[in-house]
Amino acid sequence: MSNARLTGHPGPLSGYKAIEICSTVAGPACGRILADFGADVIKIEPPGGDPLRNMGKHVGDVSLYAATALRNKRAMVIDLKSDEGRDLVRRLAAKTDVLVENYRPGVMERLGLGYEDLSRDNPGLVMVRISGYGQTGPYRMRPGYGAICEAMAGVRHLTGDPDRPPARVAVATTDYLSAVHAAFGAVSALLNRTRTGKGQVVDVALYETAFTQMEVYVPAFKTLDLIPTRVGPNLPNMAPNSLYPTRDGGYVLIAANSNPTFERLIAVMGRPDLIEDPHMSSIRARGSNIPYCNRVVSEWTLQHDGSEIERMLLDAEVPVSRVYTMADIFEDPQFAARGMLPEIPHPELGSLHHPGIVPRLSDTPGQIMHTGPDLGQDTRQVLADELRLSPREIDALVERGIVACGAPREPA
Repeated sequence: MSNARLTGHPGPLSGYKAIEICSTVAGPACGRILADFGADVIKIEPPGGDPLRNMGKHVGDVSLYAATALRNKRAMVIDLKSDEGRDLVRRLAAKTDVLVENYRPGVMERLGLGYEDLSRDNPGLVMVRISGYGQTGPYRMRPGYGAICEAMAGVRHLTGDPDRPPARVAVATTDYLSAVHAAFGAVSALLNRTRTGKGQVVDVALYETAFTQMEVYVPAFKTLDLIPTRVGPNLPNMAPNSLYPTRDGGYVLIAANSNPTFERLIAVMGRPDLIEDPHMSSIRARGSNIPYCNRVVSEWTLQHDGSEIERMLLDAEVPVSRVYTMADIFEDPQFAARGMLPEIPHPELGSLHHPGIVPRLSDTPGQIMHTGPDLGQDTRQVLADELRLSPREIDALVERGIVACGAPREPA
């Protein structure tokens, strides 16, 4: 079933065109960011579709992940293994502002779709290249995913409890952060193009994205020979700042880093005497006695339910939050008030909740215009509108397997 486009205000990237030749997470997430803020993003998929359509949870044949990852984009199918298919991409790239790809280095060049090839016809093209290890260096040809690159960048060494093996982060943090870097790089390159008239390559390496999170440890290693280790839920050298168990079986995260905040915490706990305890009398003392501090705070939190702790500490202006489940998120008024769970029409499911758009622009905010399109849903429209191909020419391409077409989008 086709997917109607909602009407709305133009976003800040309205008027810009982008092509996405990507799979899995980081590349499609970059394209989604550009599309959320108004760019006309054309996702080019191989026959059979992007593998992300088979990822995540499904309702029948509907991929819930594809519905959000591909939102606001137009979808077309082109066989890049064919000469005619690659020629179609070259013609589309000649009229676009940004091309996002996440193949391994060299693949686009072998297809005749590298930056040198495409920029000859379009000197203003910005080409965003997302890969595990970047376009240069001895590891450039290695296969890489976000999780692998987190291991190499040292992030996994710090993740988990100190007495257990390194743990996996439950979400694709490095992929999504790479998408933000890629989108920022694309917009920066477009801004530079307004001054120079020239495009450029934006080279995003997943391992480097992961490594940016290690900022505080880089100078510490070279000056102090410090190799940080896993600290579980604690903040190194700072307490109380950790997860604490509650009477109702949950956890709260309390962050009483400064002396004034700590004094407010112990006042709520009914233990103002703790400021005289040599283990807890200063920031440095607490940071040197984290297990002791955590034990004292846990003895108190275990006497109360999570919601009660939250209320008492927030009344005292102590930073705190229960550890939310997805059910908690859907019930929370803050998420609702800021539109972080918008319900978007879906042609088969009726409607579907999406994660909201970040960041929030005051005058030209992003907008979710439609859920992810079906495979090949916009092939005919793109070929007709962008390349001025006739219905007969498009039919001929379909018959030869160069392109594939799904049901067209319903008019708004």
